[in-house]
Amino acid sequence: MNDLENISEEVSAQPYSRSLYPATIETQKIEATIYAKKYHKKKPIYVFVKRLFDIFVSLFSLLLLSPLLLIIAFLIKVTSKGPVFYKHRRIGKKGKPFHIIKFRTMKNDNRPIEEQLTKEQLEQFYNEFKVDNDPRITVIGKLLRKTSLDELPQLFNILVGQMSLVGPRPILDIETEKYGLTRNVLLSVKPGLTSYWACHGRSNVDYQERINMELYYVKHRSWWMDIKIIFLTFIKVFKREGAK
Repeated sequence: MNDLENISEEVSAQPYSRSLYPATIETQKIEATIYAKKYHKKKPIYVFVKRLFDIFVSLFSLLLLSPLLLIIAFLIKVTSKGPVFYKHRRIGKKGKPFHIIKFRTMKNDNRPIEEQLTKEQLEQFYNEFKVDNDPRITVIGKLLRKTSLDELPQLFNILVGQMSLVGPRPILDIETEKYGLTRNVLLSVKPGLTSYWACHGRSNVDYQERINMELYYVKHRSWWMDIKIIFLTFIKVFKREGAK
């Protein structure tokens, strides 16, 4: 019997128990396949109040941070050629695609990615959808990523209802394949500006562990958990941990 079957039997033999998490978070993907209904549990009051909170916080933040947003936009425009904002197709709730908005942090280079990265960098990109010391990132872009300021335009995505303040991070079409049978579990909730994964490792964990963390959030999502994630995210950003 292989390791997958061993874990599957272990999870099947033990109906949901809070004591299993997060100590055995590595079993999350298997449990999400076997007990998918637990992850799809409807929480109408939680969802309604969370949406009101998202609208209030995103609108207030956009107004409050508008001077900072203008300064960042100016710095991007005068230090590198190309647009201020970067839009990229992501997959949202129920598989509905949308375009995530960020401040542009990369050089405006239209060459194929194979011509911009080394063989080793390409291998990392295709496996983890990120590159350490990415040569495509601008000087201002490095600062924005390190401080997570490049994510601020996503407040517009939150305001219009495509995203939430807290949820799994929005992913690419190709990334959904890595979730396998748990794809629908992940896409049962709105993606978030921050996430359980973002405040528990972010770039310091591999992609499989990220999957487990995102699925863990979907199952245990609650007001208390969201508040803890927001609080921990501020600490991470202040300490500049995990961002690349």
